[in-house]
Amino acid sequence: MTRKLKLTAIGNSTGVVLPRELLEKLRVQRGDELMVLETPDGITLTPFDPELARQMEVAEKVMRRRRHLLKKLAE
Repeated sequence: MTRKLKLTAIGNSTGVVLPRELLEKLRVQRGDELMVLETPDGITLTPFDPELARQMEVAEKVMRRRRHLLKKLAE
């Protein structure tokens, strides 16, 4: 997809308006957050946060391994 987007003034900042089709492809809506990743090919906008995903993977492993302890703490 190639599309020209216009930069607009938003208060003291500059923003870009994303068309509905692009929001639908990203599966995001007003108020959601997007990650901006700098890649060798340029800039990527994504709702996926690779660092958060890595941290969640580690947390899930700990929770699986320590589920009995966590259950006891929750009581």
